[in-house]
Amino acid sequence: MKLKSFMAGLACMLSAGAALAEYPERPINMVIPYGAGGATDISARTIAEPLGKAVGSALVMSNITGAGGVTGSVAVQNARADGYTMLFARVGSHSVNPAMKATLPYTLDDFRFVTVYEINPVACAVRPGGGIESMDDLVAKVAEGGVTYSSSGVGSLLHLAGAMVLSEFGVENPLEDATHIPLQGGGAAATAVLNGTATFICTNSSALASFVANGQLKPLMVTTAEPVPGFDAPTANDLGKPGLNALVGWTGIAGPAGLPDEVAAKWGTWMAEAAGDETFVQQMTARGSVIDVMSPEDANAFIQNQYEKFRALVDELGMRIEG
Repeated sequence: MKLKSFMAGLACMLSAGAALAEYPERPINMVIPYGAGGATDISARTIAEPLGKAVGSALVMSNITGAGGVTGSVAVQNARADGYTMLFARVGSHSVNPAMKATLPYTLDDFRFVTVYEINPVACAVRPGGGIESMDDLVAKVAEGGVTYSSSGVGSLLHLAGAMVLSEFGVENPLEDATHIPLQGGGAAATAVLNGTATFICTNSSALASFVANGQLKPLMVTTAEPVPGFDAPTANDLGKPGLNALVGWTGIAGPAGLPDEVAAKWGTWMAEAAGDETFVQQMTARGSVIDVMSPEDANAFIQNQYEKFRALVDELGMRIEG
C-alpha cells in the first residue's frame, strides 16, 4: 500500500510538472478591475496584442468592475493559483485601497506580482489664466482660502494625491484648508478644473496629457525625479520634494498568492518581450506613461514601499475609511 501511495504521489507531481511545462495550454483570463476607457483598461488593451504574441496563446480580457477595483481583485484572489486567471493590478486597487480602506477584503499578501510594467507620473495642474503659475502660487492661494481640488472619488489616488502634495508643501491641515470635490471618474475631475469648479487637480499624467498639449490645463509639477515628456513643469526633485516620487500611478500584473515560480518566470519573459513592442511604447509614451518592466522582486518592493508611504500619510491626516 505504501508503495502504491508513493507511486500515485509521484505520478501527480510528474503530471503537475508536465502541466507547468506546457503552460499555457488554454486561454488565460486577464481581469481588468476597472471600467472601459479608464487608465487601467487603456493600458491593458494596448499591451494585449504584443502580450498575446509573446504568450503564444489567447488572452481573454474581462472588465470586472466595482468598488474601486476591489470586485475584480477579489475575483483573482479567489481563483486557482495556476496562472490561468491573472489581474491587471493598479495603484488604486493595490496601493491606495490597502492604505485607506479598513475593511478591504484582501491584503497585498493575497497576490503574487509578476511585474509592474508602466509608471504614470502624477501631475498637478490648474486652468491657465487663473493667477496660479507655480506651486508656490498654489500654496499661497490655499492660505488665502477658497481653494478646491477635484478627484475621481473618496479614497481614490486623486483624493490622496491632492492632500499629499499640499502636505509636502507645508500645508498643515490640507483636508481643512482645501476643499475636496469627489466626482464620478477622472474625466469629470479634469473637467471640473477646466470649467473652474475646482482650483486644481493632481492625477496621472496620462489623464492630463491631451489637455496639457492643447493648452487647456497648465501643469505646475510632476512627481518624478526626471522630467516627463510633454509636461513643461518642474519635477518634485527640482522643487526639493523627493518624497513625492512615491506618488505615481502604475499598472502591473498579478496572480493569486501561491502562483508557482515556473509560471511567474514565464510571465517575466513574456512581459519583457511585450513591453518592448515599439507600437506599445509609442502609444503609452504619448499618454505620458513611462514603460519600466520590473522583476517580481522589484515590483513587490516598489508596491510595498508605496503602500507604507501612503498608509503613513493616511494615518497622519486621519484619512482612513472605516466603512
